[in-house]
Amino acid sequence: MSLSRISVALLLLLGSHQLCHAGPVALPDGYRLQHYRAPTPDTLPGATVLDTAALQTLLAARQPLLLDVMAAGQVTAADGSSHWLPAHERQDLPGSVWLPNVGYGELAPAMAAYFQRELARLSGGRFEQPLVFYCLRDCWMSWNAARRALSLGYRQVYWYPSGSDGWAEAGLPLVVAQPVPL
Repeated sequence: MSLSRISVALLLLLGSHQLCHAGPVALPDGYRLQHYRAPTPDTLPGATVLDTAALQTLLAARQPLLLDVMAAGQVTAADGSSHWLPAHERQDLPGSVWLPNVGYGELAPAMAAYFQRELARLSGGRFEQPLVFYCLRDCWMSWNAARRALSLGYRQVYWYPSGSDGWAEAGLPLVVAQPVPL
């Protein structure tokens, strides 16, 4: 087998994103604005980064809000009303709340208001309520959403970068999710 065929075989076997990710990912100055499915940084200033074991410990000790920010399609009717139209069934960590599309780098005013309103409602207006943001592994949407929650004044922000992928790989249960209506 030639070297080029071996290289192609390795790319297919390991996945090209693993070979391209050669080192630490730099923190952006603001929010990630594109290419949301890419390796993420190891840190998020102001937030606590959790692995699966640390998340399990947090869940046992406290009652954090688990917030899935995976994207979903949105349909707007002729009357201006909108609703979610997910392309695929979404599986969440049990007890999670799915707030789609709040992890994009730039939010339309209506989406920013949705995020702020739902965080206030879910936290009871308590800025010390622990909030755990996640999506999938290598998903900047959870990083962006956690950073945005910090900018809104929430003081106990956690980021679970392994997301539902890491939870499932640990053999832990997932449940079918429904997005919070707009």
